Amino acid sequence: MVVDTLIPSALSGAEAAGRPSVLLMHGPYLMPRPGAPPLGSGFMPARGRLGHWRDRAAASLLMRVFRTGMPALNQARAEFGLAPIRDLGDVLDGVGRVLVCTSPSYDFAAADVPGNVRYVGPQLDDEVGDAGGTWDDPGGPPLVLVGLSSTVMSHEPELMQRAADALGQLPVRGLVTTGPAAGPAAIRAPANVSVRRWVRHADVLPSCSAVLTHGGHGTVIKALAAGVPLVVAPLGRDQPGNAARVVHAGAGLRVSRKASAAGLRQALGRVLDEPRFRAAARRMAATLAAERDDDLVVDELQRAALERPAVSH
Repeated sequence: MVVDTLIPSALSGAEAAGRPSVLLMHGPYLMPRPGAPPLGSGFMPARGRLGHWRDRAAASLLMRVFRTGMPALNQARAEFGLAPIRDLGDVLDGVGRVLVCTSPSYDFAAADVPGNVRYVGPQLDDEVGDAGGTWDDPGGPPLVLVGLSSTVMSHEPELMQRAADALGQLPVRGLVTTGPAAGPAAIRAPANVSVRRWVRHADVLPSCSAVLTHGGHGTVIKALAAGVPLVVAPLGRDQPGNAARVVHAGAGLRVSRKASAAGLRQALGRVLDEPRFRAAARRMAATLAAERDDDLVVDELQRAALERPAVSH
């Protein structure tokens, strides 16, 4: 049984049925551990005693939030004769495999994860959508992609509009992909900016000189795999952590989600004009390519299926 990270209660069903289980994480490993800032904090790796205290305090607060759901989960587990659990760590301890869909070189403290965790690499394939998301680059000035979430998040339309305004003030070609947050007609596009609902990353990223994004793992890791530097304006979820990883790699800049068009223009101008950002993005691309093995996910699923599941007492 393969379970999405966001529904760990389903693992109890696998446990009750006596079936092997695998938890699938879409990006970096989510659980607190030494050397890695807590989920959603956006912190850079800790330095010194004060930094490690900061991480422990933030991780404790995060786990306290998770524990608020334990009474309901334990009530359901009791109905199936399963032992109670204290927190999310107990849930993951009983999983045969935790498959982390990113590169260990992209994550923080990848060597400090539990023994049942496997890094299986980012899943980079793009499907051609029904709306026609292919892109044939006509060439010209540097191309900058603005790509936000594949699910609707607050403040997205405003950020996209400010991004379009910023691109209108730069000697570039802009491509804004709106996703489900707004129709293309909702964006007032300058003459040098195209607006589409969706474009396949595999088609457009090889032509890009920079990407402006909210910091979702999919967009970030695909840009890095293509050697493209980024400007990241996190809106929430895991995005502050992805922004921190981009900055830590030297492959881009982080800005506020409230950054003005002038602020976005300045950040994009730096990423486009300063060679160090592209050089760092290309180094990360080489590392991601060296670590990539498209068979890892299937191999780990096969191994998990052959193992006996943990039995709750």
